[in-house]
Amino acid sequence: MIYRVLDEHRVCDLADYVGRGGGEALRGARLVEPLVIVDLLAQSGLRGRGGAGFPTATKWRTVLANASPVQPTSVVINAAEGEPSTFKDRTILRNNVFRVFEGALIACHVVDASELVIAVKQSFAAELKIIEAAVTEMRDAGWIDSIDVRVVQGPGSYLFGEETAMLEVISHRPPFPRVSPPWRRGVDELVDGDGATAELAGSDGAIGAPALVNNVETFANVALIVANGAPWFREVGTVESPGTIVCTVVGATRRHGVGEFAMGTPLSEVIEAIGKGPDAGRRIIAVLPGASSAIIREEALTTPLTHEDMRSVGSALGSAGFFCIDDAADMFGLAHGASRFLSVESCGQCVPCKDDGLAVTSLLAQLLDGTAADDVSTQLSARLATITNGARCSLASQQQVVVSSLLGLCATTPVLSGPDAPDDVATGRAERVLGSALRPLLDIVDGVAILDDSFADKQPDWTYDKSSSGLYPVQRLHGEGAATDALVEPLAPPVTR
Repeated sequence: MIYRVLDEHRVCDLADYVGRGGGEALRGARLVEPLVIVDLLAQSGLRGRGGAGFPTATKWRTVLANASPVQPTSVVINAAEGEPSTFKDRTILRNNVFRVFEGALIACHVVDASELVIAVKQSFAAELKIIEAAVTEMRDAGWIDSIDVRVVQGPGSYLFGEETAMLEVISHRPPFPRVSPPWRRGVDELVDGDGATAELAGSDGAIGAPALVNNVETFANVALIVANGAPWFREVGTVESPGTIVCTVVGATRRHGVGEFAMGTPLSEVIEAIGKGPDAGRRIIAVLPGASSAIIREEALTTPLTHEDMRSVGSALGSAGFFCIDDAADMFGLAHGASRFLSVESCGQCVPCKDDGLAVTSLLAQLLDGTAADDVSTQLSARLATITNGARCSLASQQQVVVSSLLGLCATTPVLSGPDAPDDVATGRAERVLGSALRPLLDIVDGVAILDDSFADKQPDWTYDKSSSGLYPVQRLHGEGAATDALVEPLAPPVTR
């Protein structure tokens, strides 16, 4: 393992960070023109560590190009980690929150932002305590004299981590993804003289402002690159995927945990280093990357951790959270768990995403209990084919890709549930495995992942009532037929400090 983004020894406070050289990157950045920093990021080849791997310099240039002539750009730290099997951002915050803020404050200089927002889930009690203490220390030390730093606490919904849905929460609305990207519509909305909302930001005369949104790991890398230079960053990794990646390993391994590795490290080495391999007598037959990409089969476990290599085996690097599946897994149970997670977390703005997702979950449940009709495969294929129709975010395509890949693996592995399964499997193991791949990850304690068991009670309308209201979240929280901004019932109003 490597120690760059993850310090080998935890940073205790701001004085400790400064004693290790912290703050020099910010001081140096404020002495140069913004484009110097953007060019440096371009030379480094840094790509976003939040999932899609979008080039960081390109994102920053786009935000600069769409700056508003009226309203300043905001910078947002996405700390609402919710990808199943992923715990890297929370580990970084616990390890050294100041480096994350330093990278974000550099971004504030580049885009001339007067506001820095860090958006985090209300349930992240340990991280919130660390963040709020850090803001106080930085304010007392004069680091943020010219910046208004806000800590926004949002709901536990999976979609809160989606950039545009996060901006909605910061604007005191539910986490429903927008059509407009952050570089076209940011945190705050202004209205024109006729009272109309300025939907889009940009230099073409619109009065809104964009937002620059990056996740925790990306901002930590920004601070390191500015401090050490692009050649230093490229000393590890590959030409197309330079630097390091912070990985999480959970599932069917001896232990669970988080570690930092050079990009290009084979996935099998990461699993062995963090997870210490599978349980005795078992073998890992596949790995599921969070809830975002197709499974990586056993024969591809030596694939290097780069964006390009993961694409070559039909998957993606995502947030580098890996759920390991062994040869005793109930594959239909895992497929059902994946489908249920994504269909429940769908907001319902795009009807096929919610309708087809819930139908897929129901069909898989029928397969599990042995009551499925003869044409269930045809029905599953039809629903998965139309689930992405009109989708405004990636959740629908995730359902399509993840569930399809798990069903493909079902064809080559034993079915351990259903009426013909052995009694000990049908009544024991199937219940334990059902949904285990995709539940929110609460913590990792002493090498054991702590999963959110309460997710089994979450309804498709996002309540935890005994039964669902039958409404989709967008209907329940906005009111059927209501205007987008006419909030009827707050999901979990953001707390701003």
